[in-house]
Amino acid sequence: MRDNSSATTLIRPVVPSRQPSGLWWGLAGVAAFSFTVPFTKAAIAGLSPLFIGSGRAVVAALLAAFALALTRQRLPRGVQWARLAVVAAGVVVGFPLLTSFALTTTPASHGAVVIALLPAATATAAVLRGRERPPLAFWLITGAGAMAAIGFASLQSGGFGQLHWADVLLLGAVVAAAVGYAEGGLLARELGSWQTVSWALVLASPLMVVLTAVSVAQQPPSATPVQWLAFAYLGVVSMFLGFFAWYRGLAIGPMAQVSQIQLVQPVLTICWAGLLLGEELTWSTVVGGLAVILCAGAAVRVRLRPAPVQPAAVHATTHLEPAKD
Repeated sequence: MRDNSSATTLIRPVVPSRQPSGLWWGLAGVAAFSFTVPFTKAAIAGLSPLFIGSGRAVVAALLAAFALALTRQRLPRGVQWARLAVVAAGVVVGFPLLTSFALTTTPASHGAVVIALLPAATATAAVLRGRERPPLAFWLITGAGAMAAIGFASLQSGGFGQLHWADVLLLGAVVAAAVGYAEGGLLARELGSWQTVSWALVLASPLMVVLTAVSVAQQPPSATPVQWLAFAYLGVVSMFLGFFAWYRGLAIGPMAQVSQIQLVQPVLTICWAGLLLGEELTWSTVVGGLAVILCAGAAVRVRLRPAPVQPAAVHATTHLEPAKD
């Protein structure tokens, strides 16, 4: 049987289905990201939020430019630059800056609960961007998760309808990251996973350099060694190396299983906030976090559930249409 025959393509996957390393790579990426909120909170004690949000992107952009040059990656073309701008606006600019300013007045554990909405928000953005038609259950569960996050934030701010400005910033960060992840996921099929993040960092670097310079002029950095180490982690790991592990895990797969590991991130973040920052974990934080995580997990599962395919159409569609996440 020839290697390029359709029958061989259907029965021989690129990566063995029992390959366990995809889950381990994905867990490594999530573990790296889980320290982002606590370390941002730690760095803010000595550095301005503008410096943290923009400066860490500059550090990551330098590493990204070196990696792209070292591996001689081809330049993006045409409309890919515009799509990279969307990724950069959400992941490089929006999420880091919004979370940095939000964490100046809110505990890291509180921020972790609101940000726990990210998996469901990313799934929603992917549905809208990919023009998918998920079942009604997806929208109901996603809406319940959003209401759980907003309800938790409102109660923590003094009652329903009384969201603190930090919660608005956190919700904005979730939307920004969701849009950036969804567009980046589509673009990664053309440029490669880590290449997409790296090009987004390089594209946003002029703006982030200017913002870093402005922050230094307004408030010269003055931090302890521990705070500088937290900032270094944000630039090197949270915005660069963490993506290597995360996207490596998604590439090995199974993608449906690996992507759900992200639901562990808010749990780890809340634990780190208690262990590293000494934050008290209240029952409202635990219950709110569990509610948002359960809703996000259910929404992701509904979206990832494969649609039934007619047996007669399997051969015709398998090799003509790209696989969907």
